[in-house]
Amino acid sequence: MNTLSIFRKVAVAEGISYVLLIFIAMPLKYWAEMPLAVKYTGWAHGLLFMLYLVFLIMAWVEYKWSFKKSAMIGVASLLPFAPFWVDKRLKEDNSNKSW
Repeated sequence: MNTLSIFRKVAVAEGISYVLLIFIAMPLKYWAEMPLAVKYTGWAHGLLFMLYLVFLIMAWVEYKWSFKKSAMIGVASLLPFAPFWVDKRLKEDNSNKSW
């Protein structure tokens, strides 16, 4: 597997973990008094977020992405559904078009 395919998989996993954290684990913590939901989901999301950043930097260097493209992909990790958009764009972007 190449860096881009691994990054895309990590991006999807990070996006799923973020959605689970915000929309399932956080409500369970505050409305159902189940703090362990956030503990474990948050831990997994934190690990995936770090992997996302590591593979983003690796892809940025390997594929010579522009700063703008890399920054947009980095900011996408902070928005709940944006990593899915990143995956879709990277799948469509075989020619490394400018973002």
